[in-house]
Amino acid sequence: MTRDPGLQPERTRLAWRRTLLAFTAVAVLEVRLALSGHVFDAVLAGIAVVGWLGTLLVNWRRATGVGPRRPERWSFPLTALAAVGLALLGVLHVLRGLR
Repeated sequence: MTRDPGLQPERTRLAWRRTLLAFTAVAVLEVRLALSGHVFDAVLAGIAVVGWLGTLLVNWRRATGVGPRRPERWSFPLTALAAVGLALLGVLHVLRGLR
């Protein structure tokens, strides 16, 4: 079976776009929750926005297809750390009793 090198970069680019879209949705929801006026929600929103910005800055070039073919060494660990952090924020909301 012959491998088509044109499809893999496109699938990878689309996967990075989905990742950034999911992080954007979480950050927007966190900011929306922060508008309730509670300090705890504002701190969580700040953490979510910082995680989103870090992921966006690191992965934007790869998601748009203008970046290097091979990712930087710290791209995957930073994205995984941000994903785990956003998951923990969700757990904190559930434990606190999301309104």
